[in-house]
Formats: sequence, C-alpha cells, structure tokens
Amino acid sequence: MMSQDIKHKESANRGMIYMEDESGITSELTYTKKDNGVLIIDHTQTRKGLEGKGLASMLVKESVEFARKNNYKIDPLCPFAEVQFDINKDFRDVLVK
Repeated sequence: MMSQDIKHKESANRGMIYMEDESGITSELTYTKKDNGVLIIDHTQTRKGLEGKGLASMLVKESVEFARKNNYKIDPLCPFAEVQFDINKDFRDVLVK
C-alpha cells in the first residue's frame, strides 16, 4: 500500500519534497534555496516501477504551493520540472523571470 503523504524537509539552503512507503522513498524532488528567494529544482526521481503514476508531478505541484505560501520563485533546472512548468500554465506565477 503506497502512501500519498507528501513530506518536506529543509536545511539552511537545501530542501527535499518526497513521498515514501515501508521500503523507503518512492519519489523525491530536491531544490537549492538561493538568497534572492529563488528555489532551483535540481532533481526529481521516482523509484523504478512507480514511474508514470504522477508522483513526481504531485511533488512539482507541491513545490509550487510551497513557493506561493512563502513568496519564493522557482527556477525549474531539472528537465522533468521544466516540462511540468511548460504544461501547467497556472504555475507561471512562481516561475523565475
């Protein structure tokens, strides 16, 4: 049984948004936090066998919500995140100009 609980942990300038099940992390998104209020999404990964179920997409969406709540902008450096920003026009408000 897979949990859809999205978790978030942050250190001073790094963060990770992720989901896990009993055998560990199922999907993760990592970012670097810049001093200018920009989050650079540098990596998304989903466990083999779970790809294509929309997990990483949920994490990108969560990062957008997090950015909105905290007045951050996002630079989607990771190719997957970049595609998500291209597809989801409603994410544009947090996209770094």
